[in-house]
Parts: sequence; C-alpha cells; structure tokens
Amino acid sequence: MSLRDRQRAETRLLVQEHAIRLFTEVGYDATTVTDVAAAAGVSAMTVYRHFPTKEDLVLYDEYDPVTASAVAAEPPGPLPSRIGRALEATAALGSSQEKAFLLARLRLMISVPALRARHLDNQYATADAIVAALCGPSPSPEEEFQVRATAMACLGAAHVALVRWAETDGEADLAGLIREALTKAFEYLALDGLAANRPTSTRSGRRP
Repeated sequence: MSLRDRQRAETRLLVQEHAIRLFTEVGYDATTVTDVAAAAGVSAMTVYRHFPTKEDLVLYDEYDPVTASAVAAEPPGPLPSRIGRALEATAALGSSQEKAFLLARLRLMISVPALRARHLDNQYATADAIVAALCGPSPSPEEEFQVRATAMACLGAAHVALVRWAETDGEADLAGLIREALTKAFEYLALDGLAANRPTSTRSGRRP
C-alpha cells in the first residue's frame, strides 16, 4: 500500500469512527454529515469523497474482498461448506480485532430502518464478490444461479447469527454462532427434502 493509499485509509477510518460515535450518542437521524465532518476535523466534501451517502458511514467495510478471497482459497467441496467456512473465518478476524466498533455498527444497522434496507444491498454485493471468486468472469447461467442462491442462503444465516451476537453484547463467539446458524439452516433444508433430488412437480403440475 502506498503512502497516499495509507493516508486515505486512515482518514476514512477516522471519519467512520467519529460517525459511529455520534450516531450512537446523538442518534442517526439527529446527526448530519456536517456534524461528522466537524468532529473528525475534515470538510464535508472529504466525508463525501470517502462515503458517498450517509448510510455508507455505517455500512462501509472491506470484508467483501476478504470473504471472496477466503472462499476462493477453500478446498473443493460442497458450496455451503466452502462459503460457510469463509464467512466464519472473516467473522473471526473482525470480531477479534475491532469488536466494539463492529457491535456499534451492527446495532445501528439493526435499529435504523434506512440502514436495514441498505444492508440488503450489501448482501447482494457480497454475493456478487463470491460469485466472481468461484465462477470467474463468464459463468454459465446454471452455475451462476447455484452459487448465488447458496451464497445468499449462507449470508442470510450469517445475518441471523450477527443479530444474535449483538443481542449478547458480543459475549458469544461470532464464528461459532455463524457455524451454528448455517448448520441449522442447511440441516433443516435436508430434513425437509429440499437438498435432496426431490421432484418439483408431477404431470398434473402439482407438487407431490
């Protein structure tokens, strides 16, 4: 990383830390981008250069490329296992290094309606990164569909684990919660027959 890139990363983190603090102490709706800029000692233009929207001040992180790289590095095997292990590894890295910051961000994502809506966009972006890592630039429609569906299922289970982690004030093991959520979700699908080769229709067009 060049000196310029390192300085940009430091400024971005400084701004985001002040934003999370103000959103937590004062309230998300009551805090303006100008307030964040003043607290961080930068201009509002600088804030917008790093975070195009107010929501990005909470939602931005660099986990997508980390997750995608972790998925790509996993040995061949069932897709849910490969993606799940990568999500666990990423969660373990973040929760150990910046637990309080992650908890504050997560609580805002859960409690602020605008952030809950944008969080779904972030899940799509993460799924895009996983698809690109596993399928390459030109996957077949069938391959892309399979990987994207599995990725979104895993990300949904991981989100449930994140919410539970926040409810325990970060006392529970986040990677363990993600593993438990994934196990329960995919065990349920298997027990329900959805993971098996069950016919989806009969000649009459109705499910059996």
